Amino acid sequence: MSEPTRRHVLRRSALAGGTALAVASADVVPAFGHARPTAAAAEAAVAELDAITVRPTDIRYPELARGTNQRWVGRPDYVRLVHTADQVVDAVREAVREGKRVAVRSGGHCYEGFTTDPEVKVVIDLSELTDVSFDAARRVFVVEPGAWLSDLYCALFKRWGVTLPGGSCPSVAAGGHIVGGGYGALSRMFGLTVDHLYGVEVVVVGEDGAVRKVLATRDSDDPDLRDLWWAHTGGGGGNFGIVTKYLLRTPGATGTDPAKLLPRPPAELLTSTVTWSWEGMTQAGFKRLVKNYGDWFAAHGSPDSSCLDLFSQLKAAHRSGGVITMVTQIDATRPDAERDLEAFVAAVGRGVPVTAEAVTQRLPFLHATKWPGFAGGDPTLRFEDKSAYMRASFPDDQLTAMYRHLTRTDYGNPAALLLIAAYGGRVNAVAPGATAVPQRDSVMKLQYLAFWQDASEDDENLAWVREFYRDVYAATGGVPAPGRVTDGCFVNYADVDLSDPDHNKSGVPWHTLYYKDNYPRLQRVKAVWDPRGVLRHAQSVEPRSDRR
Repeated sequence: MSEPTRRHVLRRSALAGGTALAVASADVVPAFGHARPTAAAAEAAVAELDAITVRPTDIRYPELARGTNQRWVGRPDYVRLVHTADQVVDAVREAVREGKRVAVRSGGHCYEGFTTDPEVKVVIDLSELTDVSFDAARRVFVVEPGAWLSDLYCALFKRWGVTLPGGSCPSVAAGGHIVGGGYGALSRMFGLTVDHLYGVEVVVVGEDGAVRKVLATRDSDDPDLRDLWWAHTGGGGGNFGIVTKYLLRTPGATGTDPAKLLPRPPAELLTSTVTWSWEGMTQAGFKRLVKNYGDWFAAHGSPDSSCLDLFSQLKAAHRSGGVITMVTQIDATRPDAERDLEAFVAAVGRGVPVTAEAVTQRLPFLHATKWPGFAGGDPTLRFEDKSAYMRASFPDDQLTAMYRHLTRTDYGNPAALLLIAAYGGRVNAVAPGATAVPQRDSVMKLQYLAFWQDASEDDENLAWVREFYRDVYAATGGVPAPGRVTDGCFVNYADVDLSDPDHNKSGVPWHTLYYKDNYPRLQRVKAVWDPRGVLRHAQSVEPRSDRR
């Protein structure tokens, strides 16, 4: 039996419920309890597995030296595959002692080459840290960073009947997703993942090079620890330390019943797939369709709006892809769900000169989390992605640019698209400074995407995405600068072009596009918790010594 398989069997047979825990200090993090009586045995079993060092001659190296985007392949001296938080401490300590540049990877879904930079000599791979458990003493769910979202949803729902409002790509891991402020199909109902983040166990490196685990929560008495928790509520991965455990509990949740400490999802969801053919779609018809969609979410984006259970994505593929697709879900258990879904579809299609084709389906919750309507793309591909937050519906100049690039005849990738996702609702119930995510009055989130197979196609696909993005936001310097209509970019859709004056002519720096007024506080956290810059990449937070 392989080591990873043995580890998973040991954990599944031994994990779960209720050991008493001491109060954590900044220097010592006690063991976490689980929801079954033999947690100590499970931890001991896992401790038997040594960390694995994978070097370039190892058969596993080509797999572990890259992430999902096949454009980026690293050449580290070695990859350290860890099984425990203490092994993360040891791995960081060794790298610091040897002066080797470190990067950390959980699911490998970073959109840029941050973990494959040629200067990175050690990659710490967290993909084997996959536990999802409940700590009865702290009244928190404990999620390790390597847990895939699909497994996280299954564990939370099957064991306790709860969920986290995270993303829909099943192979994204909790590690980078949560810390960047991940969102998904239930976020209009329940907010962002970080809105339910109670604490983090983090491996950090001090000014003296000492490596230790700390526990930071929203209730920490030490203001530096509380700031460290806050920085992980949207500050992005690879900035402050290596998270080895996420502690989850909804603010204001009381009692000891796990079923009441995180959101309870709808038991069933009504899903809808609507397609409009590009055949016969005029410029006026396309602009009407996209404007209708934007208008609906602009009118239903506040925290007290109706239909917060309705989440949708409009996927406008390049004309060579043949169709424009809208996928939607709504809580099937509430009164008038079918009526409200039909009204939404009708509102989006009103005045569009192409007849839509529609299919609806009723699915239990867990089945709906695997519904291909929202699932991610092929992990064997190369891709480029750019993002934008929308505070209002689309102005005419943006719609014109969208149509122009989606119908270009000098470009013909059917896997290139504009994806417009529903946003707002309970996301917007949180103040911009309460978490590190400052975009708290947006109503849509956009992605400009292209997928392709061959490296020889890199230039044409990158050029199309860049030109598309630049023209849509021509009025604000080629990027969605914060203003009346747009509100910057999503840090989890990392984009190094935002740092390049050849692409960003707005005068607004990349960190303002991601973090707005929250950046100075993130800089102060960086100065306290990673003063040596052990964790850094092309868009990492720069430390600021001013503690005021």
